[in-house]
Amino acid sequence: MRGTLIAFGLAGLSLFAGGPAFADTALFAGGCFWSVESNFDKVEGVTATTSGFAGGHVENPSYEQVVYEDTGHYEVVEIEYDPDVVSFAQLLTVFWHTTDPTDAGGQFCDRGESYRTAIFALDEEQRQTAEASKAALAEETGLTIVTEIKDAAPFYAAEDYHQNFHITNPVHYEAYRVGCGRDIRINQLWGEQAFLGTSANPFP
Repeated sequence: MRGTLIAFGLAGLSLFAGGPAFADTALFAGGCFWSVESNFDKVEGVTATTSGFAGGHVENPSYEQVVYEDTGHYEVVEIEYDPDVVSFAQLLTVFWHTTDPTDAGGQFCDRGESYRTAIFALDEEQRQTAEASKAALAEETGLTIVTEIKDAAPFYAAEDYHQNFHITNPVHYEAYRVGCGRDIRINQLWGEQAFLGTSANPFP
């Protein structure tokens, strides 16, 4: 799915060049894409995840370009899902409760623009759902939610070695995740709702 272009199609549906037409897809930036992919692989109804980049000004960037050359991209995960099993609104709930949406400078130990949180709305319905979800979360928690809701943007898959990193390099990944403090902060921030919607804390 390298270089997949996300664009608006007929009747407000998204078309994915090189992928299935009219796929139900979400595009989230939640810090290190290894961890975002790992979290969403634990959600019932998610059928595929791909780590990559979106939102920048360079076509088909490498990981090194994104991290070191200020291309403007976010690390993102493209999430394909079965809407008969899990809704976009529920995916947003998972997103909020597996990230720190109050942090404007990155996520956990990963600092810088490429690690900021964002939701890329692939059509107007997704935008409205995301805006409502963000507002409801802020009202419910009293937190200042800094996650941006952005327009659809070209998605570029990351290098193969980044895909399914939690599976192909489990020791390296676990050491990174623990050392980065992701789970500690998520548990501090969300308490009993930490990782809500994943297999670690399923929806009621």
